[in-house]
Amino acid sequence: MSAHLLAHDAGYRSAGISGYIHHLIAALPDADPAFLYSVFTGAQAAPPVRAGLVARRSRWHTVSPLKRIAWEQIVQPVAARRAGIDLLHALAFAGPLLGPTPQVVTVYDLSFIHYPDVLPVSRRLYLRLFTRLSCQRARRIIAISDSTARDVAAQFGIARDKIDVALPGVTDRFHPLPAGDVAAFRQRAGLPERFLLFVGTLEPRKNLPVLLRAYAQLPPADRAAVHLVLGGGKGWMYDEIFRTIEQHDLGATVHLPGYLDEADLPLWYNAADALVYPSVFEGFGLPVIEAMACGTPVLVSDSSSLPEAAGDTGFLLPPDGTEAWTEALARVIHDPGWRAEAGAQAQARAAGFTWSNTAAQTVASYRCALNHL
Repeated sequence: MSAHLLAHDAGYRSAGISGYIHHLIAALPDADPAFLYSVFTGAQAAPPVRAGLVARRSRWHTVSPLKRIAWEQIVQPVAARRAGIDLLHALAFAGPLLGPTPQVVTVYDLSFIHYPDVLPVSRRLYLRLFTRLSCQRARRIIAISDSTARDVAAQFGIARDKIDVALPGVTDRFHPLPAGDVAAFRQRAGLPERFLLFVGTLEPRKNLPVLLRAYAQLPPADRAAVHLVLGGGKGWMYDEIFRTIEQHDLGATVHLPGYLDEADLPLWYNAADALVYPSVFEGFGLPVIEAMACGTPVLVSDSSSLPEAAGDTGFLLPPDGTEAWTEALARVIHDPGWRAEAGAQAQARAAGFTWSNTAAQTVASYRCALNHL
């Protein structure tokens, strides 16, 4: 497995692509102990320590994209051959384009095609070219949602039956917490008694101006009673978010605490009345199932992969439907019975998203690749 995007910092191992890679690798030995898994990483990474996993750390520090690509394309084919690898799993978009070892490649989303402005030109061109060529060359492709699988098939002209799906899991850190612990966290973090929560990078595809306009249409008393917290670091093209807050005079009840500490995320989800996630495009939307696992109801866009996460719990809303979002927010604020019922349904659904299931789905793809299916 090529795992050079595996983070070396424990604080980031549960987040994003690095989190997916870390939890998948840790779960694979239990999914099929008949396999011996070699994990290729840069010198900076710390792969999980498990029986059945062999860490093969390069002397290169592959944090640099250029070094990582050079290792991937030049060194990796030789390293795989010397290690006697039967199947190489490229865990992030692209594998080596040369070499005899058959491959499986994982694709998380195609945001670099649909939202090209989020990346430097060189990075965008690399991903567009190498992801396409890697997918065409691979024996199997793994997508992290049905939505991404359909997107890969359509964008790259690949047969849908060549693409498998391995949905992300959620760890047991995310669960309902004692009320006393949540109250203590709320006081420590200086949070209002009630709030709605968004978790994610502040960027255009998160569609936050629509959420803010919907929140602004609530009566002032509702906004005073239930604040809105937009938790996440500044990404790119976020000026419209701040303009919308200023335009609608929301500064008193909209909070932007910046990046939320990974260790505190279960407390944030437990403290919130609901998670609000108006994004127009996601490979999967991990915060949605994390919140659901905590028994927190969710309001999400009915676009891309988000319905796969939320199912029929909470609200599925049009990403451009400001009025619909306002009505849903009002329901959350005024209907404790709905919050309790939707939260219980969300928790029950989230129980099906486990890393052991992700690993089992991944191993099934390996077997298809090895058997030329």
